[in-house]
Amino acid sequence: MSTRLYVEGGGDSKDLRSKCREGFRKFLEKAGLAGRMPRIVACGGRRNAYDSFCTAVASGNQGTPMLLVDAEGPVASGDPWQHLQARDGWARPQGAMDDQCHLMVQVMEAWFLADRNALRGFFGQGFHEGSLPADPQMEAIAKDEVLAGLKDAAHGTNKGGYQKGKHSFAILGGTNPRLVEAVAPYAKRFLDTLRA
Repeated sequence: MSTRLYVEGGGDSKDLRSKCREGFRKFLEKAGLAGRMPRIVACGGRRNAYDSFCTAVASGNQGTPMLLVDAEGPVASGDPWQHLQARDGWARPQGAMDDQCHLMVQVMEAWFLADRNALRGFFGQGFHEGSLPADPQMEAIAKDEVLAGLKDAAHGTNKGGYQKGKHSFAILGGTNPRLVEAVAPYAKRFLDTLRA
């Protein structure tokens, strides 16, 4: 059976959802999953991703569903389901396993910080890398700090600063997953689960 990956991202626009799927596809192919890719379902908001995942689990006939959403904060428990229950009140649906829930900690953009070359290549001249958070533990950096750092670092470029949605999926597609999983344990857990 095939895997369906319900991801947060893509908003309400058909074009943006297409860019979301493309960005994740490129990222996952670079992670060694070419030829055995999950079907990527861009769900828009976090709640839509969770609800779509729950529906897929309940139906039982759409392959193996997986959920991937931003943590939106630090993950204290070590268990993604416990984090989502505590933060959002989202219960693990009956029949779902631990390895079907994955988090981008604390936000997807934290993954970009692991690959400064990809950021420099995307934004080009005027990119001020010194404005990015310097903590080597990417998953410990607060969401607001990650987003503010990207905005400040890209402010002087011809892209006019970082814009979530407009830039995020193109950057994701150019990011080296090996660099991300080397510094982000939840990203490694996610990629290892897909590889298995």
